[in-house]
Amino acid sequence: QVQLVESGGGLVQAGGSLRLSCAASGRTFSNYAMGWFRQAPGKEREFVGRITWSGGITYYGDSVKGRFTISRDNAKNTVYLQMNSLKPEDTAVYYCAGRKIGEADFASWGQGTQVTVSS
Repeated sequence: QVQLVESGGGLVQAGGSLRLSCAASGRTFSNYAMGWFRQAPGKEREFVGRITWSGGITYYGDSVKGRFTISRDNAKNTVYLQMNSLKPEDTAVYYCAGRKIGEADFASWGQGTQVTVSS
């Protein structure tokens, strides 16, 4: 599986922005669709969005649609999550995940990065 390391989390005020990065290694990054998920304390993991292997198509969860943007740079083996107009309810640990082309599940996961949005 591909190894994934997230970075870019931190503390931001409501209305602010953050960009998360997820660096991949170990396998051919362009063979993987990539996703972002998040989990807040006491809550189930939530789908944030995903991007196809080529970067041509993106999908978003309803709670972030219009505020978050996923992109990828296959030359740098990195996927990004640009988060704008952040709200306190966006506070969570954010994880990136990889799903190999032809497979059904996201089998590769990073360790997560904390995002805290203060009101």
